[in-house]
Amino acid sequence: MKRLPDGSVFLSRYADVAVCYRDPRMRSDKKAEFGAKFGVDSPLYRHHTTSLVFNDPPLHTRVRKLLAAAFTPRALAALQPRIEAVVDGLLDAHAERGCMDLVEDFAFRLPVEVICDMLGVPKGERSPFRRYSLAILGALEPVAGPDRQEAGNAAVAEFSAYLDSLVADRRKRPADDHDILGTLIHGEVDGERLTQEELVQNCIFLLNAGHETTTNLIGNTIDALLRFPDELRRLKADPGVLKTCIEEGLRFESSNQLGNRRLSTDLEICGEMLTAGTYIHIGIGAANRDPAQFPDPDRFDAGREPNRHFAFGSGVHMCLGAVLARLEGTIAIGRLVHRFSGLARNGPVERGGRARFRGFNRYPIAWR
Repeated sequence: MKRLPDGSVFLSRYADVAVCYRDPRMRSDKKAEFGAKFGVDSPLYRHHTTSLVFNDPPLHTRVRKLLAAAFTPRALAALQPRIEAVVDGLLDAHAERGCMDLVEDFAFRLPVEVICDMLGVPKGERSPFRRYSLAILGALEPVAGPDRQEAGNAAVAEFSAYLDSLVADRRKRPADDHDILGTLIHGEVDGERLTQEELVQNCIFLLNAGHETTTNLIGNTIDALLRFPDELRRLKADPGVLKTCIEEGLRFESSNQLGNRRLSTDLEICGEMLTAGTYIHIGIGAANRDPAQFPDPDRFDAGREPNRHFAFGSGVHMCLGAVLARLEGTIAIGRLVHRFSGLARNGPVERGGRARFRGFNRYPIAWR
């Protein structure tokens, strides 16, 4: 445990992070923090205090129950052929060239296509979404200057206006079990429906979270395989290793590196008593490299088992889209690795430059 000058604490050990995720005294509501950071009248404040991830029950429960219908095993099984088709189409488009940008041409495009399909976003209207997402999530950085906040506020405003129009059009049709937007619009939990603001902001959340996690999972795992070529050869020789390889990619370079909670009552952690109101920084990436939990943690082991990482969190805030991200990552990484031989970097790469989220902006690759 590291006590910081502002009174908050930073936790990095696996066992301590486990307490943060599982103890009900840890709260996710960030209204006080975001009010001070963004201003209570800002689009960023409205977005982050309304979306699923930064809320506690009852709003968290209501939204999660509605969203869960889109992520059942049956719903995801129905999505698999579409995911396979998107992956094959992206690989086909670059196969003869022998090169592509792993992020821009592949890892980003897959989850955006899938989530936009689920929300019914017309194909010709999807191009601004990555810019929106990077701007909104960039403003969540521990230190987000005025430029990042301005870009984030503009992105939320533009994105919200677009979704207001999309929702208004979708309201004209009845609910459809295969349509997540229709489920969110017409669905009820305990007799309550989402308000327009809750609906729009959680659609933004779905698009942001759905693209960020999967994009980074694909990019970070391929990067690790190229840095550990024996593991790449192992995966090519034995496709049965793919499932554990995906989990190791999630552990080794977790897309989300930092989380936060605030204590609602006093709690002892690491043998120290933390008082109610203490703000806690969760070192997800550090916990996933804790040698007490993961032997030889700085080695990428495609067959590592067990691998109980925290890449998707844990407890009531366990990432709702974890199964979808795993499915997309499995199909994308499996088909890329087994279709193309001689995978290698093809020029300088560019990291995302963010502390909270770990991934790449650019990653040129080539193959024989």
